[in-house]
Amino acid sequence: MSPRPITSAALLVALTVMVHAVGLMAIFRWVSRSHLAEAKSFWGGTWLVVRVAWALLLVHVIEIGVWAIFYWQNQSMPDLESAIYFSGVTYTSVGYGDLVLVRPWRVLAPIEALTGLLMGGLSTGFFFALVTSLVAKVRQGEGH
Repeated sequence: MSPRPITSAALLVALTVMVHAVGLMAIFRWVSRSHLAEAKSFWGGTWLVVRVAWALLLVHVIEIGVWAIFYWQNQSMPDLESAIYFSGVTYTSVGYGDLVLVRPWRVLAPIEALTGLLMGGLSTGFFFALVTSLVAKVRQGEGH
């Protein structure tokens, strides 16, 4: 196997992790600065959780887009729509299998899937920390 797919995979993983880190930090700062205080009420907390979920999904969509653009530019997929679709089902580990990458690029599919799992885990951890913080704030307000 040529080193080009492996080098490309390493660069795509690094770029994905950087996008995710920047996204998480931006969401963290946004929540910390302006919205955590208003989340003491039930609906305030619920609305904050919804907006954070949207923001996290946007970060993941950007990451899927990074991989899709790579596939499209390297002619691993017939068109951009197919590249986006393939990247989405691969990143999320849905893996329908109705589209596959051409050789030698097909080695990137499992690497993208593993990267998606890792980034999903980071988002889950972030989300858990946010909800834990909200629960603590509500409990403090109740005098516990």
